Amino acid sequence: MDQEALWRGEFGDAYIARNTPSDDKLASLTRHWAAVLRGTTGAPPADILEVGANIGLNLMALRRLTTARLIAVEPNATARARLADSGVADQALDGIAARIPLPDAGVDLAFTSGVLIHIHPDQLEASCREILRVSRRYVVCIEYFSDKPEEVLYRGHAQALFKRDFGGFWMDLAPELRLLDYGFAWKRATGLDNLTWQLFEKPQ
Repeated sequence: MDQEALWRGEFGDAYIARNTPSDDKLASLTRHWAAVLRGTTGAPPADILEVGANIGLNLMALRRLTTARLIAVEPNATARARLADSGVADQALDGIAARIPLPDAGVDLAFTSGVLIHIHPDQLEASCREILRVSRRYVVCIEYFSDKPEEVLYRGHAQALFKRDFGGFWMDLAPELRLLDYGFAWKRATGLDNLTWQLFEKPQ
């Protein structure tokens, strides 16, 4: 399956319709991001990139917490139009994790949230190396967790969702990364998905 084509088309548009912002969800996301960003207090990021931003729910939460410049990379044209209309992103770029239209070390912090799970394992290393390339200092990974890599049927589509220990994948891929913090967002308590997150720092 061509994952990029899937998200650029009607399937990606349907995802937008299912993920409209609500006050409760934004409040939960804001609390979630406050916990993630605590590890950057000594050197807060001046610019933050979300890879696979969709309509920018994470960026909306970040707007409440930081004055950093917010950049979105998103393949779906409908989502990019929503980002432009809302003004939540200072810049919204057409791209995917494996092809990010930014220079080396172009942002202080780069992150994914529920995006690596939708990248085929054959493309995962290239995508993570690209995220690492554009990050000057921090990488944040927020994804579903599984002890062992597994594929999950996603809304009737095969090869559209893959779970694994993504934090462990990052540490094996780039041993130079330093783990600053990690945590778990429990759906029952937060209203978000059950997500594990890790905050990494590149050598300075």
